[in-house]
Amino acid sequence: MQSTASSSSSGGSRVTRVTATSTPLPILPTSLVGSYAQPDWLIDRAKLAGRFPPRVRARELWRVQPEYLAQAQDDATLLAIRAREAAGLDILTDGEMRRESYSNHFATALEGIDLDNPGTALDRSGHPNPVPRIAGPIVRSHPVGVRDVEFLKANTDHLVKMTVPGPFTMSQQAQNDHYPDLASAALAYAAAVNAEIKDLHAAGADLVQIDEPYMQARPEAAREYGLTALNAALDGVTGTTAVHICFGYAAIIHERPEGYSFLPELAGCPADQISIETAQSGLDLGVLTDLSEKTVILGVIDLSDHEVESAELVADRVRRAFAYTSPDRITIATDCGMKYLPRASAEGKMRAMAGAASILRAEL
Repeated sequence: MQSTASSSSSGGSRVTRVTATSTPLPILPTSLVGSYAQPDWLIDRAKLAGRFPPRVRARELWRVQPEYLAQAQDDATLLAIRAREAAGLDILTDGEMRRESYSNHFATALEGIDLDNPGTALDRSGHPNPVPRIAGPIVRSHPVGVRDVEFLKANTDHLVKMTVPGPFTMSQQAQNDHYPDLASAALAYAAAVNAEIKDLHAAGADLVQIDEPYMQARPEAAREYGLTALNAALDGVTGTTAVHICFGYAAIIHERPEGYSFLPELAGCPADQISIETAQSGLDLGVLTDLSEKTVILGVIDLSDHEVESAELVADRVRRAFAYTSPDRITIATDCGMKYLPRASAEGKMRAMAGAASILRAEL
C-alpha cells in the first residue's frame, strides 16, 4: 500500500499524519471492544483496580500533572495504536487512554450536570456510588470525542472505531433531580449521544459503538424505556454503528451468567453490529440466531485471567459461533475491560486473537 506522511504538533505531542486510504478488512476482522491497558506512568493502576469505575471525575487517578496530562494522553494513545498494529489487529480504537472510565469522560462533559455536588446511585453490584447529578436540562454544547477520533485517524491507516456511553446506561448512572422520570432523562441523554455519533462519523470514525452494559444489568427498565432511548440515539445516523452489551468488567464482576437477560431485543434496533461477551461466561451461542441480520462483535478473549490463551483455543471459541451465524458476520474481539490487564498480558492476548483469525481464515 502506498502512503505519504507528514508531521505536525497537536496538544504538544507529535502527530504523524498517514494520508493513505484505510486498509480493507479481511473476513473475520479483529478488534478490541474499546479500552486498552493504560501505562503505569499515566494512571495509578492500583487505585483504578481498587475501586468501582468512576461515574464522576476521578482526577486523582492520573499520575501526570494537569498541565502535561493532554500531552501524556496523546503519547499513550500513540503507544496503544502501535501495540495493536504490531499485534495484527484490523480495527483500532484509541484505547480510551484519555478516559478514567468508559462513561464518565462523556457524561461529565454535558451541561445540566452539577459536577460540584454529585449525587448517589446504586451500581450494577448494588453498591452506592458517586454519580453525576442532573440539575438542569442535559445539553451537549460541544463535541466531546471529535479531537480524539481525528488524532486516531491521523496516526493509523487502519479502520477506526470510537465508543460513546449509551443513553440508558448514563441514565442509570445518574441522580435525576430535574426530569420527571428516568425515561425522560434517558431521552435527553439520547439527543446528546445522537449529536456526538454524527460528529464522530463526520470526523472520520468508520464505526461508532454505543456502550450499554446496564441493559444487561437492568433488563426490565431497558425494555420499558431503554430501547426507545437507544433508537432515538441512532435516529438519522448514516454511518456504521454498534451496540455493546456486557456482564461488567471481569476485574470487578467475577460471576458470569450463562446467558444474557437482554439481547434478542436488540435484533430490531437500527445498529448494524452487536457486541457481546462469550469467553468468561461460556455463553450459549444459540442466542446468535436472534441476531441473524446483525454483524456480531464476538468477545472470545477471557479478561478474568492474565494468562495468555493459545491462538487455537481462541479459534475454538470462534468456531462455536459458526453453527449460528456465518463468518462474514463476525468480528473477533475481546471481552470488555482490557484496561485492567497488565500490558504484557494485553499484548499477548491480542496476538492470540490475531493468530486465531489467521488460523480460521486459512480454513475458510
